[in-house]
Parts: sequence; C-alpha cells; structure tokens
Amino acid sequence: MSFSLHGIAVSSGIAIGHAHLLSHTSLEVLHYVLPKPLIVEEIARFDAALLATRNEFSNLRSNPPQYAAAEFDAFLELHQMILDDPLLSVAPREMIEAEHCNAEWALKTQTEKLVAQFDEFEDAYLRERQTDVTQVAERLLKQLLGQPGHQPSPNRHDVDTILVAHDLSPADLMQFKPQQYAAFITDVGGATSHTAIVARSLNTPCVVGFHHARELINEDDLLILDGEQGVIIVNPDKAILAEYKLRQSELDLDRKKLKRLRGAKANTLDGSVIELHANIEKPEDMVEVKENGATGIGLFRSEFLFLNRDVLPDEEEQFIAYKAVAEGMDGQPVTIRTFDLGADKQIKGAERVANNPALGLRAIRLCLAEPQLFRTQLRALLRSTHYGNVKILVPMLSGAAEINQTLQFIAVTKQALDDEGIPYDRDVKIGGMIEIPAAALALNVFAKKLDFLSIGTNDLIQYTLAIDRTDEEVAHLYDPLHPAVLHLLSHVISTANKLDVPVSVCGEMAGELAYTRLFLGMGLRQFSMSSSQVPAIKQRVLTTSLTEIAAITQKILRADDPLKIRELLDKLNA
Repeated sequence: MSFSLHGIAVSSGIAIGHAHLLSHTSLEVLHYVLPKPLIVEEIARFDAALLATRNEFSNLRSNPPQYAAAEFDAFLELHQMILDDPLLSVAPREMIEAEHCNAEWALKTQTEKLVAQFDEFEDAYLRERQTDVTQVAERLLKQLLGQPGHQPSPNRHDVDTILVAHDLSPADLMQFKPQQYAAFITDVGGATSHTAIVARSLNTPCVVGFHHARELINEDDLLILDGEQGVIIVNPDKAILAEYKLRQSELDLDRKKLKRLRGAKANTLDGSVIELHANIEKPEDMVEVKENGATGIGLFRSEFLFLNRDVLPDEEEQFIAYKAVAEGMDGQPVTIRTFDLGADKQIKGAERVANNPALGLRAIRLCLAEPQLFRTQLRALLRSTHYGNVKILVPMLSGAAEINQTLQFIAVTKQALDDEGIPYDRDVKIGGMIEIPAAALALNVFAKKLDFLSIGTNDLIQYTLAIDRTDEEVAHLYDPLHPAVLHLLSHVISTANKLDVPVSVCGEMAGELAYTRLFLGMGLRQFSMSSSQVPAIKQRVLTTSLTEIAAITQKILRADDPLKIRELLDKLNA
C-alpha cells in the first residue's frame, strides 16, 4: 500500500531507497526489586555501562572522521557533560542502593527528573536540549541492555538505503556517515535540533518530526524522501517513482552544469559586475571555496577557532590560521570577523547563563568586556594583513560609542606592533556588521567611521520582528519578506551606495536563489554565502537584466500585503 507522511524538511535533496529501521531503546523499562546481596553487583553493572558510554564518546572525540564538521565535537562535548551530570552518573547508583531497584529503572527515573529541569528554561534553544538528554540516556540504557550504540548493518546496500529511526544523535550520524546512506528520517527533532544541523553539514537529505514514521514504515519498504517539501512517500506506484527519478536526475544534471560556471565572471546581462564571496569557518574550507568559483571570502567566522577546546587559541595559533587563508586566496579579498561568541556559541569554562542570550553579552560587547582576549585576536588579525588582502569585520555594533571603542583598540594594537617592528597593512579596512535595527537606522554614523558594511540578515530579521528563530512556537513568524525587513534592507543598501561605502549581505538570504534578483534590484553588488550556493546564485546573476527587474523591485518595496509581495517575487524570478 502506498501512502505519504509529512515532516519537517531540514536538509534538502531527493533520495530514493529502501528503508532500514534502526532499533529504538525506549526509556519505558521494567521495574523490579533486587535482593540485598545483588545490590553491589547491580551498581557495578551500572558503573560498567557508564564507563563504556564515556569511552564511546571519548573515542569519537579523539578519533573524529575526516568528514566531521566543526560542530561535531561541540555536540559530543555536550553529550559528555550531560552524561557526567550527577542526576545521570550518581543519582541512579544512590537509588539502586536505597530502593533496591534495577539499574534501568533508576536511570529512567533520574532521566525524567533531568528532562523536567530543561522544561523550566525560558529559552527555546535550551529547552530543545532535553532531546540531547534523552539521546544520552538511551545510549547508556543500550549499554545496560548489551546493545551499545546504533550499529550500521554490514549487509546493507548503503547508497540505496534510507535510515529510519526514532531519533539519531550526532554521535550516531558520525558512525553512519562512512556508509554513505541516501538519507535520514527521524520521528523526533526540529529545524534547530542537533540532528538537523549535522545532517545539513553532511549534505545528506533529512526529514524529521514525523512522530510515528518508524511504526508505519516496514523494513525494506521502498521510500522516496523529498528534502525540499519534507515529504516521505512509502511504496510509491510506478508513475510517482518514475517522476521522482526524473527529478533526481535533473537535480544531478543541474549540479553538474553549474560546475561549468566555476571560472565565469558573475556579470548581469547589462554588464554590471557582481562579487560572489563565500562564508567559511576554518582554513580547510578554502578547498570548496575555490571549487565553487567564489571570488573571495566575505565572512570568516573566527569564533570557530575558539570553540570545543579546553585551552583558547593563543596569538600565534590564530595568526597561523588567518595567514593560511590570506595566502591561500592569492590576493582575493578575505574578510575576517572578530569573534562572535556568546549567545549559543560560548567558550568552554566561561559559559554564561542569561535570560535572553541573543540580547546579552555577545559579539563586540563580549570583546570590549574581555580586553585581553580581544587584543590577542587583533594582534593576530593585523599581522595576517601583511600576507594578503585581509579586512576586519566587527559584529553586532549598535552605535558610535562601540565603534569608537573598537577603533581605539585597533589603534593601540597597531602602535604596539609598530613598537615591536612587526609588519602589517597600515591601511587595513575596518567594517561593521549591520544586524541591529538601530545600526540600520543610524547608518550615517557607521558610514563616517567605517570603511565597509556587511548586512547580517539572520539577526537583523530576528531583532526587527522580535522573533526568536530557534523557538519552534514562533519560528513561523520569522519572515525575510516582511515589509519592515525589506524596507530596512533597501534603506541600508541604497544609503551605503549614496555614501559610496561598500556594502554586502552575508546572512542566509544572500544564498537564497529566490532573493538574488530582489537584492540586485535594491542595488546590492556583493553577496557572501555558503560556497556550495555560489554556482546557482552565479547562474541567476548571469540571466538577470538590472533594467528589466527595476520596476518590479520597486513594486515589491511599495507593497504591504504579504501575498502581493510573494506574487511579485514570483514574477521577478519568472
């Protein structure tokens, strides 16, 4: 029988393959009372399972596969911290001894208490981490039951197999990646879950949040996964299967065609030159940048050098990383952002708890509050400017006071390098990110004091609409096409152009094909995005006439009806 299921699309692509159901160890376990002579043995069994689970995480962190993204170690570290929480590592032992119960029951009881603590958090991102608690508890439970981890089946034709699970932890996905499965399906999870983030980083199609997929799908059922629409079709008929095979072939062909544009210049039909740069997190990302034909680094997120480690990178380590990118880009522009830590990206050992981290001590606010840390980075950044076309970008500036303080830090650091005879580019360009509405509305101040601007659309939209985009209950209100957002974007781009200050967009909107012509119509001439998005955006630029899109762009900016805006956007992209 053929039927379809609808979930949450978190990693795009089309996959066709046979279902492989992963065993799921539920925390619904039996409760039984042990005689006193067996209590010591039961505690030892729990301790052995705890040690084995710790070793699993340690081995994964010590020997990460070469494909592991920067986020993997952070996820594993979080799971290790959860495992070491006294409610999971100590309380079950005490409960076994006090109540003479079995280890599985003690673990279940204490896990429920820990999950309840996460329920009390106001922050949606922290609340969602209760999924991580459950994943860790289930991993420990599997050890108790003699079924450690999720083990890939050795007899599967992996490239034609779609994994179906109740849930998959980041550690599970790391184990499965070498098998190159076609796609992942889970019953639980959301767009901001760690499973979703990891699936996207692996470029593997994934749909989550089905609730009962594992109960409805049988082993070896033929599945079609549509990672764009968030749909699973189970045992499709011949016509549907043929249609999706054709769509899959077309997508593969399109990707191959786009690769041919690698060396082409991104010029519009009427000759305007458009710069398409890439966002990176580490020097190794430059390989993909060059493969996809980006003409520079528009955003090097330097904070990823600081994450997932016990000792912070010193000046020399940072300098080596920045220098590698500067030299590797062979004179093409490299924009390095000072660390955007705080909120959801915190330094190990210096975690801060805030009622609303997104509005707290983060980015440039944290830099100015930690002067020694900031000076160390500025020294490394300035030294790297001697080896390439490096620019420095400062995140989350809100006004003149922060700009002045930042420029003063840079001036003092330059003087120190001069005193030591260390070379650097004395004319290095300093830019600011426009991601707070106050900054967008006070653009004249920014234009007078800074050399260039970069619009961070993710936070600008979030702060403009007062929407926590990680909160699933209000995430649907996160709307890049809200008239207020479009007016702010247009205002920043047009004002910067009038003042002759270079401006780019480096947020998620820059890599969205649907918005390319809209940005071009607003006057944007520099985009920065994930390197994999560059070929498709370049093709859209090459087929665009600025003269032809001008009138429709103005209609979109004058419209206040959401439906009308989307209708005009479709016309713009026709």
